[in-house]
Amino acid sequence: MNKDLDSVKESLGAHEVAAWLRRHPTFLQQFPDLALALVVPRESGPAASLASYQLEILRDKNRELSRRLHELLANAQENERLAVRTHQLTLALMRQRDAAGTWRALVASLREDFQSDLVRVVAFHPVPELDGADWWQVMAEDDPRLASFQILLDVGDPVCGRLHPDKQAVLYGPRADEVQSSVLLPLRGTGLVAVGSFDAHRFFPGMGTLFLRMMGESLVTALQRCA
Repeated sequence: MNKDLDSVKESLGAHEVAAWLRRHPTFLQQFPDLALALVVPRESGPAASLASYQLEILRDKNRELSRRLHELLANAQENERLAVRTHQLTLALMRQRDAAGTWRALVASLREDFQSDLVRVVAFHPVPELDGADWWQVMAEDDPRLASFQILLDVGDPVCGRLHPDKQAVLYGPRADEVQSSVLLPLRGTGLVAVGSFDAHRFFPGMGTLFLRMMGESLVTALQRCA
């Protein structure tokens, strides 16, 4: 029992000392010899002095800050590339004189500039010049095959990730099994654009959709000019 009480007293004393040091962080500046004498345990290897331990902590923090800085820089560079490509796509759409040329410009840009594996368009309104294109199909808005897309079309927000097999079958037909991730861009009153990738990690839920929205708005505006 006495040993237990002694342990409690030592524990409380240690906590009190630690609390006092937290309230007086400059205490060791007055006693530098004490700072050098303190020993801090390490996860592996021999114990280190307090100064060495603090230096190691600072180095770890610097490495983490450097890693985050590189991530931010990489994200900024990627966003800049996307902004340039989106701007170029908008200009290409604005140059077209008819609906067929507008849709072709979109698909070409998605394939070449954005390096997409598969692009598919489901349009609500026919464009005879595009009949026969492997990426083009026309469906009425109330077509039963689009029932599973109805919420997406009503909300109008792009979605990214792995699609249900039924949706993949509608969009990609015989190549549905090749697609591992997709981006769906709903176009209110116009149709649906699907961009498929053979890489399961290319498109994922939670990724940014700002540039996708901009593409969709540019496309709808360009098609309205051609109507």
